[in-house]
Amino acid sequence: MAATFTSMYIHFVFSTKNRENLIDNKMKSHLWAYMGGIASQNKMVALAVGGSGNHIHMLLSIPAAISPSKAIQLVKANSSKWINEENHNKVRFSWQVGYGGFTVSPRQIEKVINYIQGQEEHHRIKTFEEEYVGFLKDSGIEYDERYLWG
Repeated sequence: MAATFTSMYIHFVFSTKNRENLIDNKMKSHLWAYMGGIASQNKMVALAVGGSGNHIHMLLSIPAAISPSKAIQLVKANSSKWINEENHNKVRFSWQVGYGGFTVSPRQIEKVINYIQGQEEHHRIKTFEEEYVGFLKDSGIEYDERYLWG
């Protein structure tokens, strides 16, 4: 092949440290936009960003030169730095260390975008913990509950 072609769409899910509700409604739209900007500056495309007070969902298209772990490290590190510099919280803000990354078929992109955009309504029914365990089970990822939440 003379060129590299990839199709890497990953639905990332990660929470605030200890899953505390530190993302208030006033901050959400600014944070979602800022995270999209981080992606863009690093040659990624944020197709959707959303979440609730204690976690984020982000659908990213990632170029071949960036690994999934590097992609999410860039987003988490730069967004937490921004939150702290802008004094959006009275306490020091940080994300939980881990994350979930789930591959998405191009045929499923619209469905995942709709899911991410519907987070507020979705979490009236299901907690973040229930949702996340569901993702792990649906993806066939083995986990030990003792080490799941940090």
